[in-house]
Amino acid sequence: MSIEKVKKYFNKYNMEDKVLEFKVSSATVELAAQALNVEPARIAKTLSFKQGDDCVLIVCAGDVRIDNKKYKSYFHTKARMLSPEEVFEATGHMIGGVCPFGIDDSIKVYTDISLKRFNTVFPACGSSNSAIELNCDELFKYSSSLGWVDVCS
Repeated sequence: MSIEKVKKYFNKYNMEDKVLEFKVSSATVELAAQALNVEPARIAKTLSFKQGDDCVLIVCAGDVRIDNKKYKSYFHTKARMLSPEEVFEATGHMIGGVCPFGIDDSIKVYTDISLKRFNTVFPACGSSNSAIELNCDELFKYSSSLGWVDVCS
């Protein structure tokens, strides 16, 4: 299971006990916000894109969308999201639980500046009923982010 893979990943940081599991679904921004009783913007959603043969993950605030012009300006390619099957194949996580934790080291992860307005955010942890509360520095570190980007509006 993906959540077990994520817990194992966090184990090396002594953070596995911080992974939250819910009895209800947190598969969408709205459902996660309800499960956590927080505003939807604080849900750190992980979006998956194809760049050539590579998978790139962008972690951003729950209330923003990818801005195609900004994305193309930064990455020098058109934003093309992966299909659900491609997401699972690349990350090992199903849609609704996609996160930047416990993934192959070859996947490039970026964090969007839309998250920086919050003290803490809640990314998923590999299942459609999980999350972890992290501050932006922790999210950047634990996701092995390659940098802060501005590709959302």
